[in-house]
Amino acid sequence: MFSDDEGPARGPRALPARRALVDDVYDAVLGLLMDRVIEPGARVNIDAVARDLDVSPTPVREALTRLEAEGLVAKRALKGYVAAPLLDATGLRDLYDMRELLEPEAARRASGRLGDDAESELADSVEQMRAASGPDEDERFRNYRRFIDEDLHFHHLIAENADSPLLAEAIVRLRSHMHLYRLNFRHDFEDDTVREHEQILDALRRRDPDSAASAMRAHIANSYARLGPALARRADSDHTA
Repeated sequence: MFSDDEGPARGPRALPARRALVDDVYDAVLGLLMDRVIEPGARVNIDAVARDLDVSPTPVREALTRLEAEGLVAKRALKGYVAAPLLDATGLRDLYDMRELLEPEAARRASGRLGDDAESELADSVEQMRAASGPDEDERFRNYRRFIDEDLHFHHLIAENADSPLLAEAIVRLRSHMHLYRLNFRHDFEDDTVREHEQILDALRRRDPDSAASAMRAHIANSYARLGPALARRADSDHTA
């Protein structure tokens, strides 16, 4: 991890040619958080990260501002940025309780309001997720990042088409997916997620509100079932370490 006194644990990490762009630095810092090179709860040493990525501190700070908005880091008085803790079992259940209250209703409402453009965008998102779940090891993190982005986009697009700004805002503000992927990073669940998104999309295309809500509820329940054992394994590992 990056502590106050230690240098980078892995490095330097290669960035694309346009490495000064905040998007590139954002992806790299996100990788450090997802890989737990920067441990949950640890202070983010901006200078050490900048050295590791061979950039100035400025784009690192800008990337951390974006990550703060997503709830993956927090700014603390006198400490600077710290990595958000991982969800525990209670936090995970609470998050899924909120999703089960909000997202099936969003799917129900969107089923009668979805236009052709939004339907095409959802279908494209499913295809992008399928493409990003391929076995290319050289592009593993970049593909995983694409998968996360498309998963977020799929759920948020449904919320935005529910014709309820308050409901959409509540779903987007949960920022749930980033925390879930961080908890379960690189477990084998991509194919199941894509298949469940297809089932939601099929119900939306048929303009069937009950089926859309049911498919979304099943997807959320299945996602929790996939994450629960991973969380239990992590807890057992932490206790025995």
